[in-house]
Order: sequence, then structure tokens, then C-alpha cells
Amino acid sequence: MRIRIVDAFTDSPFSGNPAGVLLLSGADAFPDDTWLQNVALEVNHAETAFAHPLPEGSGADWALRWFTPATEVAMCGHATLATAHVLHTTGAHVGPVRFATRSGVLVATPAADGSVTLDFPTAPLTRIEPPEGLAEALGAKVLTVLDTGPNVGDLLVEVADERTVHALSPDLAALATHSERGVIATARAEDPAGGYDFVSRCFFPNVGIDEDPVTGSAHTALAPFWSERLGRPRLTGLQASPRSGRIRTELRGDRTLLTGTAVTVIEGELLAHDE
Repeated sequence: MRIRIVDAFTDSPFSGNPAGVLLLSGADAFPDDTWLQNVALEVNHAETAFAHPLPEGSGADWALRWFTPATEVAMCGHATLATAHVLHTTGAHVGPVRFATRSGVLVATPAADGSVTLDFPTAPLTRIEPPEGLAEALGAKVLTVLDTGPNVGDLLVEVADERTVHALSPDLAALATHSERGVIATARAEDPAGGYDFVSRCFFPNVGIDEDPVTGSAHTALAPFWSERLGRPRLTGLQASPRSGRIRTELRGDRTLLTGTAVTVIEGELLAHDE
């Protein structure tokens, strides 16, 4: 059973967001949840993706699930990109691939330049009053707070400027009390000539991830927020984690397109086959 580590939303190894990818090519169902969770814990990256092929007429090509080291999640962008990258680079699937997931059918379309575009549901944003203690937990003045809905499960928090985003050092235990998954902190790019339109960092202590390197799902909320502010449907976001990465976004109403590249860094054999 082959297992791979893929760096997503980057074109260089050892940057972007690493994901484990396990293709269960000979399976027609997922193994036991305990086994899936144990593999994700062993891989110990933000997410490990598990996929198995579906029969014709299923409405999708592959079933896909994502696990952090601590729990299963409803949506994950970077591990979906990583899975699509593995399917296309290994020849396991040709052309656009439809994934059946807990968030509905998600389509990943490869391009000739090696990039992959994900078609995800746009997060429904609801402006809320800043919860008591949120600014103290984040360690910065809060300008705007939005709930991102059930698929993403975060609070989207606008702060003063890009320098504030870079300097954040939140109290993660306190931050965990404010949302289902975590907090997306964001600000407008300081230099419009820098090649990106907005900057973000993502803290997800409730699912065992202190800071996620590059988060596709968060950009389904960041895209509508900044597209409305900046008046353009196509934007580029920089996620300013230590590993860093960029995501091109395109808002299409209730769908958001996320485009990026990926690099397979490690490929090996999973020896613990007991399911």
C-alpha cells in the first residue's frame, strides 16, 4: 500500500502545506475509522487524505475523506489538491476528477502547467459581534468578525494590517473556545505590487493543528470577503505561515475556485495493513 507526502499550494519541496495521501485503489469502501485515524496520527501532518475509486454511475469518481491527527474534518483544500496531484501524476485518473465528500461532490481539474483548480462551495459569511475575549486570545485588535458556516467552521477575523497578521502569537487554549475549528486572521496586502491581494494565517487548536501552513478551505471564506472589499472576483492570497503558500481564488457565486500546484516529496510503503 503506497503512501505519499505531498506539499500542496507550492511548487517547491519543503514549503506549502504537507498532506499524507493514501489511495485505496483496490477497495470499494473505506477501512474502519479507527484505522484511518491511527494512520493520520502516524503521518502527523495537518491532514491525511484517504480515497477509493467509485463505480460508474455513482455521480463521482473517487470517495475522499480527510483526517487530522485528532479527528475527521468536513472539508480540506490542500489535501484535496494533494490527492488530485497524486491521481494525475501516477496515471490513476485522467482529466477532471469528481470527489464524493462530506461537503458534497468536489471537482479538481488539472491544467497543462501542472496546476490544479478545485471547485469548492463558497462559505456563507455572517457578520457577528466580536466575542468577548477574542482580541485578547488573538493578541491583536479585532476590526471585523464573521462566522464562516458549517463546512469551514471558523471565525474569520480582520485585523489592522499585514504586519499585524505576521506578528500574531495567539493564546491557542483561549482561542479554542471561540469556534468549532479555529480562527482565520486576515488583512489587506500592504504592497499591491507584491503579487498577492490579501494575507492570512489560520489557527485550528480544536482539531489538533496549532497553525495550518496553507488552508484551501479557509480561502472559500477569504475569497468572498476580499472580493467584495476589493471589487474583483479573481484574487491571490498569501498565507503567511512559516512554510507559506499562495492560492489563486475566483469567486463564482456559491462556488469558489482555488488554484495551486503541488509537489510529491516522499513516497513509501505503508506496512501496517491491519484494518
